[in-house]
Amino acid sequence: MELVPRSRSGLRAEIAQVVAALPGVDTVNIPDLTRYSLRSWLGCTFARPHHAAVPHLRAVDFNPREPLPFLPILAERGIHEVLVVTGDAPADMSAKVYDLGAVDLIRRLNREAPHLTVYAGLDPYRQSFARERDYLERKLDAGATGFFTQPFFDLRVMDAYSDLIPDDAQVWWGATSILTESSLNYWRARNHAVFPRTFTPTLECNRAFAANLLKFARERVQHAYFMPVKVDVQAYLQGIV
Repeated sequence: MELVPRSRSGLRAEIAQVVAALPGVDTVNIPDLTRYSLRSWLGCTFARPHHAAVPHLRAVDFNPREPLPFLPILAERGIHEVLVVTGDAPADMSAKVYDLGAVDLIRRLNREAPHLTVYAGLDPYRQSFARERDYLERKLDAGATGFFTQPFFDLRVMDAYSDLIPDDAQVWWGATSILTESSLNYWRARNHAVFPRTFTPTLECNRAFAANLLKFARERVQHAYFMPVKVDVQAYLQGIV
């Protein structure tokens, strides 16, 4: 389950709901969003010991000449997996960022923290199929062991991308809830997401796709994660997860 760390109390409440309502969930991943004060690796500590936890790490945030600040916290809380992304430029232009990408941080983690399982991102919408394939290969060469995908909405697109990934790489296939026309338009216009003609922004359609995505992942002995947005996690996934 991907949970957004809007506040400490809110994140604790969401994790408690997942524990109570969705016993099939075994892992929580937390994005690192600059508009919130709670960093991903600190948010992940709230999920322990009930779940494995995967913090998102923004490569642009870390000074290459200073120690990585999250490593002691991960070691203390028994967190052994991370997801590395490049990271968008912060809205606050006074925030310090560095000219580093995901491949740079993956390579550094492979060198300085080889005990960690390092995932990279797979985004089927940001560039051409061939360019994304080449980018995935660079991440694997740098030391990534697998990928978290951006949310998919079409199993046919997932199947095409599954052929790009080596059999020994771990994959977390993602899905999110889209329950309004405005959210649907956002994903189409901003993220250039691909939807089948039959997709509708209803709870029933979202639940059906979630079930199909989980089946897709299990058939390939891979993983699935779900990102609930403006929907109760129990209504979205109970009976599926």
